[in-house]
Amino acid sequence: MNTAIVLTVIADDKPGIIETVSEVLDNHDGNWTQSSMSSLAGQFAGILLASVPSDKADACVAELRALKSAGLQVSVRICKVEPQAEMVEEFCMRLVGNDHPGIVHDITHVLASHKISVIELETAVESASMGGGELFKASAKLLVPASSDVFALENELQELANDLMVDISLEK
Repeated sequence: MNTAIVLTVIADDKPGIIETVSEVLDNHDGNWTQSSMSSLAGQFAGILLASVPSDKADACVAELRALKSAGLQVSVRICKVEPQAEMVEEFCMRLVGNDHPGIVHDITHVLASHKISVIELETAVESASMGGGELFKASAKLLVPASSDVFALENELQELANDLMVDISLEK
């Protein structure tokens, strides 16, 4: 039987960070199953899901936490996956518009009010080629409960898009 663990890793960005974490997993017969990693402002930031034989999980977690001595801040959570009580549908949301503070909060406030989970979120701020300002772009994968009123959600997002002066699309 295996134990699922979720790790977050933050460190000064330098070569070998992923190799160091993967070596610990390999030492405990762990399997790296899913991850998302980036370099932001000179910092390495990553989140990953791994599967480790249950009889080796505690030792693996201890060794991962000990990577602090190597300059890696590692947070480990052992997963206890609960079955979903309700059916959900996956949607993709895209947003593009002039950047200004509060966009992410305003959008996620609407999503949370509809009991929608954000399972992936990627954002970027780019130079707007024509307008001279900055352009905010976001892409998100959402889990929408089957009981949600998607039409009402789309209307509320469009009203917010008009207020924020951004374009928002929601697709299955």
